[in-house]
Order: sequence, then structure tokens, then C-alpha cells
Amino acid sequence: MAVVKTSEMDYAIKPEASVPSVDTSDWPLLLKNYEKLLVRTGHFTPIPAGSSPLSRDLKSYISSGVINLDKPSNPSSHEVVAWMKRILRSEKTGHSGTLDPKVTGCLIVCIDRATRLVKSQQGAAPPLISAVKRQLRIRTIHESKNYEFDNERHLGVFWVSCEAGTYIRTLCVHLGLLLGVGAHMQELRRVRSGAMAEGPGMVTLHDVMDAQWVYDNNRDESYLRKVISPLESLLTGYKRIVVKDSAVNAVCYGAKLMIPGLLRYEAGIECHEEVVLMTTKGEAIAIGIAQMSTVELTTCDHGVVAKVKRCIMERDLYPRRWGLGPTALEKKKMKTAGTLDKYGRTNEATPAAWKNEYKDFNLPLTGTAAPVKEEVEDKKRKRDGETAEEKAERKKKKKEKKEKKERRKSKQDDSDDSD
Repeated sequence: MAVVKTSEMDYAIKPEASVPSVDTSDWPLLLKNYEKLLVRTGHFTPIPAGSSPLSRDLKSYISSGVINLDKPSNPSSHEVVAWMKRILRSEKTGHSGTLDPKVTGCLIVCIDRATRLVKSQQGAAPPLISAVKRQLRIRTIHESKNYEFDNERHLGVFWVSCEAGTYIRTLCVHLGLLLGVGAHMQELRRVRSGAMAEGPGMVTLHDVMDAQWVYDNNRDESYLRKVISPLESLLTGYKRIVVKDSAVNAVCYGAKLMIPGLLRYEAGIECHEEVVLMTTKGEAIAIGIAQMSTVELTTCDHGVVAKVKRCIMERDLYPRRWGLGPTALEKKKMKTAGTLDKYGRTNEATPAAWKNEYKDFNLPLTGTAAPVKEEVEDKKRKRDGETAEEKAERKKKKKEKKEKKERRKSKQDDSDDSD
């Protein structure tokens, strides 16, 4: 609509064909730049369930939260995580990558539900003094910068961008060997880990303890909400797929996302790429593996969009919306009447019309499962006529075979340790 001045004192609102776009550049977390996502359909039924990540009630906010912690020197990563668990009185906590005790800097601590996102980043033979198991690892150094070098004290300061699991202590030793002078690491600070880095969002252990104290004594939750971030803050680097509200709970139960449940999607999605499935309110449902590229998502009218790799959202947060179609309702009635068994399969009482018209996609393809079944039956038939002595002999051979396998495995482990 536009206001048009038709005469000196006459104003009128005239209709317009185009609708002005909404600026979503300052929307939070996964909803940022929402208008730039490609649109599959704009039709869906909003369900009054769930909420924006920043508007969750405090209990849900903490149990789905992450903390960008500035780890102090001396305590180990596991000690720090245990202290956080005790301070926040949470059920479980986890961290996204071990730091040696003397190392400081960015340590992402995940609370309760967010621990599902914790991925082992312990990824060069490690140094002799290390918080993780010593084993050979090959890691990529993306970039390195020399900030400063003191000739008198023989001390240098350099910055490295590297792959997760790189042993910086070993890197310092290798640099010394290359220069022919020898070197070792004096001090290390991690300035970035994944999606989180040094900056205003980084907090200390004292901040966490003070925030909990303020809430316990003054019932003021603003400090806690500032210290803890929603788990969606870790997923902002993933390409997004927006799911209809009616399909959310099915995905939480492990169902694949199909084309009818798709609302919007990011440009540049490749097949088998990791993506984040999200709701229209900006909540993360799951991390999935894309089964179609952006081109296929634009052109296909049926098929699997993505399959779930790791579900994040709690089940039944959104209502169940599957099994409400005409075929599913008819199937329920037939199960109640006894014309189908409790698993929905046909029996002797099933009408011929149902057998001819209904196709069960859960059944294996013809000719795939039969040979396995026959093989199992053959083995059973062979054992039917065996005597007690033959049975004892068979079990003895099986036991000897198992012990031999274990001895071979332990011998291999011993040789690996000696190396």
C-alpha cells in the first residue's frame, strides 16, 4: 500500500502489487537473513508449541545452553567441567575439546541437552606432557603468523589457525628442529574453538558462579541468561533447512524429512552435506545429512530431503501429526477389529481388497531376505539330530576359537604399545 497525494489537501491509500521484504539481518541465531533462504512453499499450519531459543523458560534455557568459558591455567578441562556441573546443579556437562592444564582460553562447555552437540575434537604424535592419549595424528595447519620475536630472551609469539586436534606443543618442537636450534612451548592460549571465539561472549568461572548466586538470592535470571548462550549459537555455520511445524515431532522420532515437510532451504546445499534442520521459530531440531542438492530441492516434487544424523530437540515438544491420514486411520480400525495383526500385517482374516490395494513399503524386496532365512533354517535342521557329546564338542571348538582370537588381539595390542 502507498499513500498518494491526489490534490493539495486530499490523501489516499492506493493498492500495490508488491510486498516490501522484511529485513532479517538483525534476527538472532538461525533466523538471521531468513528472507535470503530459497522458498519451497509458504503454506503451513503454525502450531502453538515450542518457542524462540532466547525466549525459553529458564530451566529449558539452561538445559539447552552452552558457555564460552575462558579456562584458567592449572585445572584440567575435566575438572572445570565438573565444577560447572556443581555450580549450575545440572545433570550432565561436557566440553568440545580438551585443553592441557597449563593452557588457557576458549573452552566450550555444553549443558544437559546441548551435550549431544559435543564432538570429540581431540584430533601429530602428541607431546610427552599431554591431557590426551599419545598417538600419531596428521593435522592441517591452515595459517600461521609470527607476531613478535625477542632476540635477547629467545622467545617468539606466533598465531596459528589449525585443524581440531593439532598438538601445538609438538608443532613448537618441530619448528625448532627445522630451524636447527631446538624449541619448546612456553605458554599457549586458544583464542577460538569452532563457532566461538574471544570477545564479549566469553565468560570466566567467577561469572558463572556470580550469575547463579544472583539468581538464588535475588531471583534475577538476566545475569544467567547473559552468561549462557542457546545451543543454536554453535550451529550458525551450518546450512539451514526449515521444517514445517507438523513434521517436527516425526523428525524427533527419527523419521527422514520428506519434500512435503520442507518450507525453506539454503542455497548451495550439496548431497551428503551436513545441514541443520530448524523450526519456523529458529529452534534446532537435528543435525542431518542432506539427500538432495539445492537444484534437486527446487525441482523435485517427492523424495527424501535429509536423514537425521543427531537429534537435538526433545521428543513430543511439538504434537504428533502423523498417522492421521485416511489409510492410517483405516489401518487402526482393522487392527482393532482383528483383520490385521498388531504390527499392521495381513492375516487370514484380512479382506482381499486390502491385500490387492495396499502396498506395505516396510516389507523387504522379493528375493532378498529368503536366502538368509533358508540358511538359518538349514543350520537349525543340522543341529536337531545332534547328540549331547556332539553338542559339547561343538561348544568346545567355539570356545577355543574365541580364546585364540582374544590371544591374537592382545598380542597385537602389546606390539602396538611397544612401538
